[in-house]
Amino acid sequence: MKLGMIKNPFNFLVIVASLGYFVDIYDLILFNVIKKESLEMLGLGGVNYESSEIFLFNCQMIGMLFGGILWGVLGDKIGRLKVLFGSILLYSAANIANAFTTELYSYASVRFLAGLGLAGELGAGITLVVETMHKKFRGYGTMIIVTFGVLGAVFAGMVGKEGAFLTGWINKLFGESLAGWQIAYIVGGLMGLVLLFLRIGTIESGMFKDIVKEKNVTRGNFRILFKPGNLLKYLKCISIGVPIWYVVGLLVALSVAISKDTGVKGIDTGTAIMYAYIGLSAGDLISGLLSQYFRSRKKVVVGYLIFLSVLMLLYSFPFSSSLTWFYILCFLMGCGTGYWVLFVTIASEQFGTNIRSTVTNTVPNFARGSVVPITLLYKSLKPLLDSYIYSALIVGIICLAIAFYSILTIEETFGKELNYVEK
Repeated sequence: MKLGMIKNPFNFLVIVASLGYFVDIYDLILFNVIKKESLEMLGLGGVNYESSEIFLFNCQMIGMLFGGILWGVLGDKIGRLKVLFGSILLYSAANIANAFTTELYSYASVRFLAGLGLAGELGAGITLVVETMHKKFRGYGTMIIVTFGVLGAVFAGMVGKEGAFLTGWINKLFGESLAGWQIAYIVGGLMGLVLLFLRIGTIESGMFKDIVKEKNVTRGNFRILFKPGNLLKYLKCISIGVPIWYVVGLLVALSVAISKDTGVKGIDTGTAIMYAYIGLSAGDLISGLLSQYFRSRKKVVVGYLIFLSVLMLLYSFPFSSSLTWFYILCFLMGCGTGYWVLFVTIASEQFGTNIRSTVTNTVPNFARGSVVPITLLYKSLKPLLDSYIYSALIVGIICLAIAFYSILTIEETFGKELNYVEK
């Protein structure tokens, strides 16, 4: 067994990485939960609401695109732990500042900075775990991180929707008169700062320490990914995760607008997101266990994509317009996107140690950032088709087709030895 390799998934590193991803997802999803309340308070409701919500969410996603590159390269050059500290500090400060924005463009700027910071959390945590755990058991470690972490979205929904008591208590304690959405952002920032102190006890990856000693090894060079064969493999890694963010960023986040065609009345976006992420947590747990049982990542992802295709058709052509059925469907679609843990693990296992942080950070953030072209394509198709649901359906077919091609043609990585470098 190599130095630093551990079999037990319930070690301090995995636990802290799980808590980190919990805060990451809380902050990532929070905007979609409290956007209506915050935009109305800033005078951006009414006819400006839909364009404002898409603009602000896209600013956050663009921040994650740039952040994925920044933190990924730094993780390979200066270390995984330093990236964790820097990213946590940035998104914590940004979320606290977000509570005090007063107009659209300051709101957008802070969401961009929050996205920039959030981009470093998951990739650095996953990289540390896959490089520290034994190859036969690292799937359990990443499963625990993602399964627990996505529950941060559920907590965001609870704070955003049911936080009246918390808001009243904090306002009374400090003599302030902050709104619920402001308190929700402050809570996210404070959780990040607490997490920063917990990270102090974690250790650096032994594999990274080994390649630092090799003076002739280039680390964090993005050009390695453009070598013959590497670029296509890298794009496939990203494409596998795009359907997840099609579901979260379009079908669920914009469900109120799409429901004009499906006939579902009374949808609350925060509740829809909460049910979707409860499903996502359950789906990640199941997909992680199935992957270990079948000793394959690819087979399980293919099964999940097939299930997701069926659910997309049920969403587009519902046999019931009841609100209860819609929330059940959100939960099931969350389960169908629960291969996120395998998607991130596959990406991390595809490349050598000297470029692994770059890949593991950029791939999930580029997949998250795919929300931008997805929503833009959806918006451009809507006036052409004069239909919300058919526009969303066409976008979904494209996303799923690319994902199927990518997972069927990429290398199986279960049990792969990771202690090597890309020349």
